[in-house]
Amino acid sequence: MRHPFPAFILRLGLLLALLLLLSCAQPRRVAIEPGQTAAHWAGRLALRVESEQVQAFTAGFELSGDARNGTLSLFSPLGSTMAQLAWSPSEAKLRWDGKQRTYASLDAMIKDATGTDIPIAHVFRWLAGEDATAEGWQADLRELGNGRLIARRNAPLPAVEMRLVLE
Repeated sequence: MRHPFPAFILRLGLLLALLLLLSCAQPRRVAIEPGQTAAHWAGRLALRVESEQVQAFTAGFELSGDARNGTLSLFSPLGSTMAQLAWSPSEAKLRWDGKQRTYASLDAMIKDATGTDIPIAHVFRWLAGEDATAEGWQADLRELGNGRLIARRNAPLPAVEMRLVLE
């Protein structure tokens, strides 16, 4: 069965992933310190899903809000908008290439786009410096003060690695 999204959206599998290559044309980046809560993060994201056909995705990103209400914009290395995600408790919307798709939740949208579950609520907690436990995931927060977060899942399969660099 052919997936309904273009290949770059399938690679989103990451999330937040995601999202961030160096370019002077990219939007301004904002970093946070461990333990500090923020409503806005920006930087670069890389997501790798070790499925039958490995999916790898990198992009610039701006993330605002929290796991209940928020937005995520993904940017190409030259700073053009590749996709925009917006969510609330009642729905989630994905816009890309002049198209829009609506989902019942952020989790449903991320699973459809990446082919796997990503603990979005925990990603926000990790970004806030909280060493929160998500089943099957290990988050390395040691470099969060330097703007780096790495999270890995080895089980259940497929294995997933998400890297965020905050700027």
